[in-house]
Amino acid sequence: MATLAFGALKRRFARIWPHLDERGRRMLAANEARELGHGGVSLVSRACGLSRVTITKGIHELDLPPLAPGRVRRPGAGRPSLDETDPELPECLDMLVEPLARGDPESPLRWTSKSTRMLAAELEAERHPVSHEKVAQLLRALGYSLQSNRKTKEGQQHPDRDAQFRYINEQVRQALARRQPVISVDTKKKELLGNYANAGRQWRPARSPELVNGHDFPTSSVPRAYPYGIYDLGRNTGFVNVGTDHDTGAFAVASIRGWWRVEGRRLYPRAKALLITADGGGSNGYRLRQWKMELQEMADQTGLAISVCHFPPGTSKWNKVEHRLFSFISTNWRGEPLRDYETIVRLIAATTTAKGLTVVCRLDRRRYRTGRRVSDREFASLQLEKHSFHGEWNYLIRPRRAGV
Repeated sequence: MATLAFGALKRRFARIWPHLDERGRRMLAANEARELGHGGVSLVSRACGLSRVTITKGIHELDLPPLAPGRVRRPGAGRPSLDETDPELPECLDMLVEPLARGDPESPLRWTSKSTRMLAAELEAERHPVSHEKVAQLLRALGYSLQSNRKTKEGQQHPDRDAQFRYINEQVRQALARRQPVISVDTKKKELLGNYANAGRQWRPARSPELVNGHDFPTSSVPRAYPYGIYDLGRNTGFVNVGTDHDTGAFAVASIRGWWRVEGRRLYPRAKALLITADGGGSNGYRLRQWKMELQEMADQTGLAISVCHFPPGTSKWNKVEHRLFSFISTNWRGEPLRDYETIVRLIAATTTAKGLTVVCRLDRRRYRTGRRVSDREFASLQLEKHSFHGEWNYLIRPRRAGV
């Protein structure tokens, strides 16, 4: 008889169980256990699968006032969330993933090749206990997603590509720990000025799009804009110098010097050094003598010891200025024809993000001569010290003594 009673009880639970939420199951099991009397808790636990502790709690709840509609537990029930017990966890996870993040950095979605279990294990080692399921939730909240490969790259990558990424990350970490300025620099793609189409869409009254030229075949007389960006990694601020002439090494360093005069020396009054992360080519390329010569002059003028770490060839989009500054500028002016310099400066300066990015923008109408050569004698006068790891990509320029 006891076996038949247990079987009937189990069937009753099986019929109603899928239709109940957590609280409903707990209360039903508690009511059945109370009706059965002595031994009822153990019998119901075997029949429905709830623990004896849960059923016992439910029996106590039967004598309390009903919960508000929609609630499963009473206020204060359950353990506190990780946001309360470990508020540093999301930032630690982002720092753990960011150095090895891959994919298109201009996309709002980033992704990582590390598994959630590996990340959970590393966080555990850093005294942030967390499950791999919670790691997945946090990654999605931080803007990461799982993505497959896309066949877009050609040619061979440098064998020390990833090692250089790790080296740059360590140099940045050490500089920020010393509260020294760290900036990411590069030239955004040049923009045509005029009534030309600009990629993207913007909200406008229905059936009234901006009317622009039907063809984009500009002549050499059409003015161009050369936005050179400086992104401050430590303060999440941007500075953009919009050139009107040529994108040269002199223009690149003039832009950095402008950032230092307008923003840098005010924000870092005690700074003795400056770390720059830059693309491996263009006006701030590691082979460009003029770039290094201009940096030497800046070091002499400011007294700063200037360190430079270049990204390996073909990896410029991994530089922070690309996806922390330029991507938001492109979003801000999408669908807006860049008809004049004033429009460009206004749109860049109005760029902000939910995380507090602010941007200072200025127009640079100075002329920058192209084709200037730096002689061997001039280059030998630089106070340039190569790092032991890939000295062609990583080097330090110290200020020269007065009169040199």
